[in-house]
Amino acid sequence: MSEYDPVWPRLFEEEAARLRSVWGEHLVDVHHIGSTAVPGLVAKPVIDIMVVIKDISKVHDYDAGMVSLGYRPRGECLDAFGTPGRFYYSKDTDGLRTHQAHVMQAGHADIQDMLAFRDYLRAHPEAAEEYADLKTRLVRENTGGIGEYIEGKNGFIRDCVAKAKGT
Repeated sequence: MSEYDPVWPRLFEEEAARLRSVWGEHLVDVHHIGSTAVPGLVAKPVIDIMVVIKDISKVHDYDAGMVSLGYRPRGECLDAFGTPGRFYYSKDTDGLRTHQAHVMQAGHADIQDMLAFRDYLRAHPEAAEEYADLKTRLVRENTGGIGEYIEGKNGFIRDCVAKAKGT
């Protein structure tokens, strides 16, 4: 984990411009998500990006453009923590992950949930601090890999999304 770096929003904006050039008219929107999108929050220093497109059936038509930006197409997120209809791309620089893009079709349920979580943490610093403590503890205690880390965050994230949506 790294302390919040105020350069992260600028890194997102620079990458978003490059992504807009790849996806062109097929693009609906690009959002900064994840912990690097929440001012003051500790994070793995990886810029998380949500790319919303018009038609997910055309996602692979853009793989070459993503590769030209240094991304590795990882396919549809169908593992235990993934979501059908969400495609993942990772970008490493000098062997370190720097960016990851989650590509979804407009209307996918994850879009509103991811934005609701981000916005909830931005609006509720006490929740962001609680989330930071949880993530730090999970990293420290993790013995089972990324799956254990993700599972450890799920309940907190679901609670925040429910609060954000007023449910």
